[in-house]
Amino acid sequence: MGILNLTPDSFSDGGLYEGAAALTQARRLVAQGAEILDLGGESTRPGADPVPVEVEIARVVPVIAALAKDGAPPLSVDTMKPEVARAAMAAGATIWNDVTALRFAPEAPDVAAELGCQVVLMHMQGEPRTMQAAPHYEDVLAEVCAFLVERAEAAIAAGVAREKIWLDPGIGFGKTLDHNLTLLAHLDRICALGFPVLLGASRKRFIAAVHPGAEAPAARAPGSIAAALAGAEAGVAAVRVHDVAETAQALDVWSAIKAARRP
Repeated sequence: MGILNLTPDSFSDGGLYEGAAALTQARRLVAQGAEILDLGGESTRPGADPVPVEVEIARVVPVIAALAKDGAPPLSVDTMKPEVARAAMAAGATIWNDVTALRFAPEAPDVAAELGCQVVLMHMQGEPRTMQAAPHYEDVLAEVCAFLVERAEAAIAAGVAREKIWLDPGIGFGKTLDHNLTLLAHLDRICALGFPVLLGASRKRFIAAVHPGAEAPAARAPGSIAAALAGAEAGVAAVRVHDVAETAQALDVWSAIKAARRP
């Protein structure tokens, strides 16, 4: 899943892709190996401020419509707002990637069921502006798994088809370095919950905590690839990344090595 942030303030590439530049970048990501494009019009980085619905729609819907007309791969909208999801699906998106796991608005689960789209349910402790203030868990793996199962059950109860639900452990969303590493080390437990898992660890701040030389987000590609390979080994269904070409190459080599293993 290639990331396309249509925002002025995203932590890694804010302000880089607007108008024609967004379409050019989307096509570049597809050429590099992206099988899904995830478009977002509101930053969810730590400390980010909310964006009005109409602004978010204006940022993402024209690009989704143009890409859908262009015959792009499946398009995902990264939003917590049902109104934005509804507009994105009408424009040609088929996946709703929600960092709040359909909790932002009371009607969100019903809207997801009505739209009939695939839904990514992500774990986040707190909300973007404050989530990194003081994250705390008694048992981060158990609590994240329990939350994801509860949100999947809530979506199913609202009418979302089970086979259209994805889970995301929410690396970097209300978690310390130790929390992130614990989740990455036990992704197999999350995959065992019975839903496809999306892993989003690309260019996250925890990489710089492990390797202090990677302070700039763009310098975190090697660490991002390491996390993607850990996810692939654990059985995640997709990885959400900024560095598509590099990650695709790493996964191709990993797959070839795995295929060559003797029984």
